[in-house]
Amino acid sequence: MNEKKITLPLTGMTCANCAANIERGVKKLDGVAEVSVNFASEKAAVAFDPQKLGVEDLIKKIEKTGYGVSTAKIEFPVTGMTCANCAINIERTLNKKVPGVLAAAVNFASERATVTYIPGVAGVEDMIAAVEKAGYGAIAPVEGLDAEDAEEQARRAEIRDQTHKFIVGVVFALPLFVLSMARDFGLIGTWSHAGWMNWFFFALATPVQFYTGWDYYKGGLKSLSNKSANMDVLVAMGSSVAYFYSLAVLLVPGFGTHVYFETSAVIITLIKLGKMLESRTKGRTGGAIRKLIGLQPKNAAVVREGIEIEIPITRVVVGDTVIVRPGERISVDGIVLAGESAVDESMLTGEPLPVDKQAGDMVVGGTINGHGLLRFTATRVGRETVLAQIIRLVQEAQGSKAPIQALADRVAAVFVPAVIGIALVVFVLWWIATGDFVPAMIRLVAVLVIACPCALGLATPTAIMAGTGKGAENGILFKNGAALEMATKLDTIVLDKTGTITLGKPTVSDVVAFDAVASDENRLLEMSAAVERGSEHPVGKAIVRAAHSRGIALEEPAEFKATGGMGVQALVHDRSVKVGKPKWFEEQSIDLRPAQDYIRTLQSQGKTVMMVVSDKVLCGLIAVSDALKPESKSAIAALHREKLKVVMLTGDNPETARSIAEQVGIDEVVSEVKPDEKSTKVKALQVEGRRVGMVGDGINDAPALAQADVGLAIGTGTDVAIETADVILSSGSLTGVPRTIAISRATMRTIKENLFWAFGYNIILIPIAAGILNPIDSLPHFLRQLHPIMAALAMAFSSISVVSNSLRLYKAKIS
Repeated sequence: MNEKKITLPLTGMTCANCAANIERGVKKLDGVAEVSVNFASEKAAVAFDPQKLGVEDLIKKIEKTGYGVSTAKIEFPVTGMTCANCAINIERTLNKKVPGVLAAAVNFASERATVTYIPGVAGVEDMIAAVEKAGYGAIAPVEGLDAEDAEEQARRAEIRDQTHKFIVGVVFALPLFVLSMARDFGLIGTWSHAGWMNWFFFALATPVQFYTGWDYYKGGLKSLSNKSANMDVLVAMGSSVAYFYSLAVLLVPGFGTHVYFETSAVIITLIKLGKMLESRTKGRTGGAIRKLIGLQPKNAAVVREGIEIEIPITRVVVGDTVIVRPGERISVDGIVLAGESAVDESMLTGEPLPVDKQAGDMVVGGTINGHGLLRFTATRVGRETVLAQIIRLVQEAQGSKAPIQALADRVAAVFVPAVIGIALVVFVLWWIATGDFVPAMIRLVAVLVIACPCALGLATPTAIMAGTGKGAENGILFKNGAALEMATKLDTIVLDKTGTITLGKPTVSDVVAFDAVASDENRLLEMSAAVERGSEHPVGKAIVRAAHSRGIALEEPAEFKATGGMGVQALVHDRSVKVGKPKWFEEQSIDLRPAQDYIRTLQSQGKTVMMVVSDKVLCGLIAVSDALKPESKSAIAALHREKLKVVMLTGDNPETARSIAEQVGIDEVVSEVKPDEKSTKVKALQVEGRRVGMVGDGINDAPALAQADVGLAIGTGTDVAIETADVILSSGSLTGVPRTIAISRATMRTIKENLFWAFGYNIILIPIAAGILNPIDSLPHFLRQLHPIMAALAMAFSSISVVSNSLRLYKAKIS
């Protein structure tokens, strides 16, 4: 199947069962391979076959299920049209070629395009690029909403609607509650017992029931039509029982004397308050995304045809010369052409110290320029920038599900039907026990409204959102919730040496010539560097740099050949020259005795020794040292504090490897590992029963990163390693590893607390609402006879407590 993936922003969900409803409904569509709905982030990630259905079909199905998808509309001028067919062509291009565009209409007379699209899936830059590719021109709108702003505005509109309905509920329910309670406790005169008073209560309760509470009826009916039941069903049932019983008292003589309009009205108002506060609080869990989006400047100063102009960032193209002044945010990624400055990259790395930049250095969009003026050439724009990719990674991680959520999902799927069943059993038992309908009804309503599937649904995703957000603030990018959860279970961290523990920039420290063929150091460097010109290995590059630094002209090698992990060889001046590890030459029976003392001494200093042999004659040796990263020792000490065993994998010989391991405090060393053996070594550790996290940065680390339980890629490493890993340490610092473990453990601790609270809340309070404590006379009356209003209050704040607990992660101190 030619699979396509899309993330849709959703509206209208009230509990975890809503998410399950949407998943169930969308899965029924032919062509949908996978769908995951996150109740906390209110997004649906769908993988589908575009040959069988389109995005419009997905949206229609979601709307038919009873929910909505946030959409936005934008209008922009189009140029280059000559006839009505041009307009039709542009319409077809926008509708068919731009993912996320729902409807495009182009007016040939006014030369304007009006496009309805899904924020976050399609962007203005995508539409303009598609129009230009079709052979026309398009002008980016100066006014209007960004895609992300459109979604945010949709959320705010929803909160405003909830707030308005809550205010209406308070206006009618508050006087109803006060008057009803005052009458019940004899605080007002006998006039309050007149027949008209109950009708007055009815008049106050009805707007609350059918305006403030209408969303629950609508949502409940849609849920039931999908052969499911959500929180709306419980609220609608509970409040309706009290409301319609009271209405029956008014209409049917002899049915009863006491009305419970205040119960239904206050239940709805309190739950509406809870949902309103939950929406506001829940929105804060996505603060990391909004903060990242806020780092994107709106405009950029570019030089075109020798003139500096300011244009929207969406119009910057690769190759533009961009100017950034002191204190400004850098607009896009690029390479510095001129100027010197210090750039604050804390948004990318989590490290507070600014980084010096000069000609040839890379700058990243969203970072802040310091004191100098920089001119740079744009290399990545739009969705290709590092910041855009970070935002996408964080969004994907926040929309993913951790394995621990499976339990909550299974419970949520049967929760509401089970609660309805319990409520009906409680009603029947109390009616039989008391012979009175009213106490049984009160218990029924209390059970229905105190049950809260929302807390279960929010327990995991809100913590995942907060945890991944906290990680992003610290330069740690989790690709999904599964990686976040698995990181807590690791007991062994495997570190690649070069570029991970060391700086990855080896330099030649010693050159020792032995033979007349290489009569001095420069001649030895000339021979070895000529061979190494064909090598991509960091050690080989270090030898070439050393030769260049001495002004040595290098011969072009012939018949270059590399022996993986051992050395290289080539013809230089028609002589066979080999440069490699001592072990390689020992296997070839080359006499290395003249160099043994040098080898031992240099290796004990943690240096890598490369032998140079020409026509089977030992010519000399070159030692290369790679300085340790300043933070390596403290980072490994932090891993030890987290009770993790640290293993180093290296191609170096045992002596050099041990020397480095002793300097930084590594527990176990696996040396002389060939590049293609790294994943095998990781697998061997897993066979021993260890949970392994692999940290690496090179292309040859990719298989080991994939094999590990959690792969952590140094963000300054190769694209292949970054693509393969589960976690990206964008700072390039080893301190990111213990931070990753600390954040994942704090997040999982929060998830477990949330689940404990969510399960405990329902397990404890549903039986109390059912009256299990009624026989214990020593307990307070409000516990023995839990009033539905108290039950509604408890339900209203149960979800808020879970979300608030997740938000504490943002304040957690990560060392």
